[in-house]
Amino acid sequence: MSQWQLFWILLLGSTLVSFAYLFAGMVFHLAFDKRSCALRFGVMLLCPVAGPLFFLGGYLLCRLVFRTEADLADVVFSKERVQTNVRADEEHERDLVPVEEALAVTDKSSLRSLMLNVIRADTRSCLSALALALNSHDSETAHYAASVLQDELNDFRLYVRRGLQEMESQDAGCTALEEALLPYMNNVLVQNVFTPMEQKKFVLLLSDVGDSFFQKNPSGMTIAFYEWICLRLLEVKEFAKTEIWCARMVEQYPLELAAYTCRLKLYFTLQQKERFFQVMEELKGSGIVIDSETLELIRTFA
Repeated sequence: MSQWQLFWILLLGSTLVSFAYLFAGMVFHLAFDKRSCALRFGVMLLCPVAGPLFFLGGYLLCRLVFRTEADLADVVFSKERVQTNVRADEEHERDLVPVEEALAVTDKSSLRSLMLNVIRADTRSCLSALALALNSHDSETAHYAASVLQDELNDFRLYVRRGLQEMESQDAGCTALEEALLPYMNNVLVQNVFTPMEQKKFVLLLSDVGDSFFQKNPSGMTIAFYEWICLRLLEVKEFAKTEIWCARMVEQYPLELAAYTCRLKLYFTLQQKERFFQVMEELKGSGIVIDSETLELIRTFA
């Protein structure tokens, strides 16, 4: 076979491959798009043999060397992942100030507007603010606060009483009521809106609910439950009960920061330096990262 014959065979073969590629791309949509297919067809016609070999080599290289499977584990095509940015209510947000400052304002209309905004919000989380408003110089504002605060506290008393009654009749291994009562009671008691006597009464009931939970399912007690009970008991100076709960927490969660901070606060309140520094040394040896509040407590006592 002469060189000319080989040349014409290669040229014919390259041309056939080019038209086959064009036909496959246009008819069977095997290319990315028609424009890309036409451009590649033109390159293969103008550069016979080299053009088809170039595109074939690139295709094989991508398929055999650089091809990786897409990791779609974190891809979720769901509207739940979409975050909608809602425009801020500038007129409302511009008027927000701490309640302590608002109560010192003599403008009664502004003060009443603030109290109405508080009342329309989640009042159970704003009970301490409502308690502050009871001493307002504006009688109408004080009336708003007193009415809402009284309703919320009555609802709290009723809910706790019913919950305790139902706890006595529930199954021996069931802790659903305790799990509901503990966060509900703590959310109100942490705001310290009751009289000292009633505050202590409900804190002791909180401890009783925790005892019921602990007796039924000690492994179900979370670190938050332990911390809530310890801090509320400490606030009403029930030091013996606080120490019992601290010991329980340390036994179940020895590597949690709260297991140390609750004991530090207890011994700080009791002015027991030896035990305070003993717990502090245990905390240093544990490798737990402490927060700014704990660091400030240590600096104060040291």
